[in-house]
Amino acid sequence: MSRKFIRIPPSAILLLALAAPAAPPPSVWIATWGASQQIPEPQNALPPEALRDATIREIFHLSAGGPSLRVHLSNAFGTTPLHLTSVHIARPVSPASSFIDPTSDHALTFSGASDVTIPPGAEYVSDPIDYLIPPLSDLAVTFHLDTPPERQTGHPGSRATTWYVHGDSTAAPQLTNPHHVDHWYFVTAIDVFAPSGAAAIVALGDSITDGHGATTNGNDRWTDVLAARLQHSPATQNIGVSNQGIGGNHLLTDGLGPNVLARFDRDVLAPAGVHWLIVFEGVNDLGGLARLAEVPAAQHAALVQRVLAAYSQIITRAHAHNLRVIGATITPYTGSNYYHPGPLSEADRIAVNQWIRTPGHFDAVVDFDAVVRDPQQPNRLLPAYDSGDHLHPSPAGYRAMGESIPLSPFTN
Repeated sequence: MSRKFIRIPPSAILLLALAAPAAPPPSVWIATWGASQQIPEPQNALPPEALRDATIREIFHLSAGGPSLRVHLSNAFGTTPLHLTSVHIARPVSPASSFIDPTSDHALTFSGASDVTIPPGAEYVSDPIDYLIPPLSDLAVTFHLDTPPERQTGHPGSRATTWYVHGDSTAAPQLTNPHHVDHWYFVTAIDVFAPSGAAAIVALGDSITDGHGATTNGNDRWTDVLAARLQHSPATQNIGVSNQGIGGNHLLTDGLGPNVLARFDRDVLAPAGVHWLIVFEGVNDLGGLARLAEVPAAQHAALVQRVLAAYSQIITRAHAHNLRVIGATITPYTGSNYYHPGPLSEADRIAVNQWIRTPGHFDAVVDFDAVVRDPQQPNRLLPAYDSGDHLHPSPAGYRAMGESIPLSPFTN
């Protein structure tokens, strides 16, 4: 059978192209909430029997909103498979109670199944679900475990209450006589589907990013303040914030949680849609050097150089993935009840901050030191911004820090 080919003039092709409707810009997944995972210390882990045939309900304060979401579950530090028989999401009545709105309850699936088994060292992402998330809203994630894991994965510094009971109550409007702790377990991120051009910020830090001194269930960390400001500006409403702070964390050594360079891939590169990285870490490295007794000046100088080398590594690895990196100066801690820093440790902090402020290192700088220090005693926190331990800011200090961050780096 012969084939006849019809030649279409180039002018007709152009007219057809002009007449075709333009495709809508693609949407993207971005992290609207996140928390770094670690092995909970013995006092922060749940007793194994508490996790046998147990329902756990956790509440998370989100940043950016969207019409769909997905939830990341983590067994990053588990040594055996983690089996969750069911996982639900709902809108909580209050961040300080186990009550949910039953009309908002929906089950999540994983490759179409209602249960999920997460291998040791791994993470699982739920199937996307159409579920409208308003900006700055709260989301409850409730899941049921049949058997306790041999080693837990979690985030002890939640500053948020988690509720748990025995039996499968994942869809229950309220948990009956629940136990509660102020820690998170097994949930590592929540993503929303956002318009083209949306993106996320990762805040990489220690307890001052994690929010030590913030209000439990109050969501008044400096990252929460930044997230609210982004949502109140039309130019930045599609930007999420993922808080990857760990209390007691270090740049150079494992403290509470893996050191920064060891957790970089999981906590900085993995969150969905990340475009910017704020680095606010180093006080535990500086304070720990002479915590028990003073050491020679040469050891201080060597530590400063190792801290600066770690910053350079962070910048290099982030730039390799096209992230813009914002450095935050280390805040004062003279008078700290934990570190007892002397003049040499303060000189180390000043030297590190000078490097952070020097152009050509970070892409931009947030000068938290200048925001919270006492002008009369620059080596100390301003009393109004001091939580009382002379190391961690108060909620007022966190507000000042969050309000000091310019939004301009996130609009280009």
